Amino acid sequence: MTPFKLTDELLEQIKQLIDNNENQGLRSMMKEFHYADVAEIADELNTEEATYLIKLLDSEKTSDVLTEMDEDVREAVLNNLSAKEIAEELEELDTDDAADIVGELPQEIVQEVISEIEDKEHAKDIVDLLRYDENSAGGLMAKELVKVNENWTVLNCVGEMRKQAENVTRVHSIYVVDDEEKLKGRLSLKDLLTASTTTHIRDVYIPKVDSVNVSEKPEEVAKIMQKYDLEAIPVVDEIGRLVGRITIDDIVDVIRDEAEKDYQLAAGISQDVEADDSIWELTRARLPWLILGLLGGLGAAAIMGGFEEMISRHAILFYFTPLIAAMAGNVGVQSSAIIVQGLANDDLKGSIGNRLVKEMLLALLNGLILAALLLLFTWIWKGTFDTAVAISLSLVVVIVVAGLIGTFIPLFLHKRSIDPAIATGPFITTSNDIFGILIYFWIAKLILGI
Repeated sequence: MTPFKLTDELLEQIKQLIDNNENQGLRSMMKEFHYADVAEIADELNTEEATYLIKLLDSEKTSDVLTEMDEDVREAVLNNLSAKEIAEELEELDTDDAADIVGELPQEIVQEVISEIEDKEHAKDIVDLLRYDENSAGGLMAKELVKVNENWTVLNCVGEMRKQAENVTRVHSIYVVDDEEKLKGRLSLKDLLTASTTTHIRDVYIPKVDSVNVSEKPEEVAKIMQKYDLEAIPVVDEIGRLVGRITIDDIVDVIRDEAEKDYQLAAGISQDVEADDSIWELTRARLPWLILGLLGGLGAAAIMGGFEEMISRHAILFYFTPLIAAMAGNVGVQSSAIIVQGLANDDLKGSIGNRLVKEMLLALLNGLILAALLLLFTWIWKGTFDTAVAISLSLVVVIVVAGLIGTFIPLFLHKRSIDPAIATGPFITTSNDIFGILIYFWIAKLILGI
């Protein structure tokens, strides 16, 4: 299958079909595309064109298209649809996707949309999901699943599973519950098929099953599913009742969103923004860290001002100032990036002290190698051995301190339940610039006797 690529020519062709109301040709073309590709097309159309496309296609496909569309585009399209039209789309969606869309609707029309859903059980499940915090397993889960009672026989079980499977897009697991709906385990399809029709489920089910609580954070759910290679995981309430399931496609979205957020924090962007957001929104997201960088630069300049006499007598020190600052920033970001990644993957073991000692030894080894190269270069270039020693020794100390700062700050923030990703990028770079410049000139002053 050739990957879909939206070209300018194809987009222009689609727009012409819409402008000329050539519905048959447009329907025929859209049938050839996956719903994710149709969503990509809709994102590039204006609101009127995207709405026209959504209304033209059948609800079974457009409901999936809506879940893949850009949030801003989807919001604009939904504002152009009636409550009944929105309800028709929700009927075709799994409850978790339907609840996400309902959660984006203006509060004044939510009740009207829910009342237009003909499948009242589906509507009830959507309303149930809306009660959960969106940043929890409950807000992430879907109600569609296949469950059987431990007291049923295999024959009864097969009949009930057929009924339930009609509402489930994909059956990942068969869950076993007791009379109080508490999760007991899972049922192997092989065991079900090979057991006698009169055998009770309690005699053949597997009692061990991984599950998460409705209040669990999505990031923790992602870690569990990633660790145990799960395609789906059941969700239970506070007393152990089975209330839903989370599938791998939802977890992929969580992992992607978390990675984007951490990347933005590391780059010094404090809010969740996209390239198409307004200039004011982008400015608000970037400005706090830029101000921090400005203050750090002013601090470094003030420190250099205190060593003005030394710089005037040994101008070579000034030439190496950018190198010292850059090395401090780079080492700090490297150290913090490894720690943040380890914290995200739960790979870090041992105490903070042991981690700092290891990082100090690593930074010392790297620093000595780099300092030796710098010493040789400076000595050959300027022929002043004591100055070369001062610069090289400063580099070793600066690298060790930067490594310790880059390691300690993310670990400290994690202990305080603050996202450690905020420690990378501008924060580490700015702090290490200041400490690096201070250490550099202080050591140079001691060695050169100024």
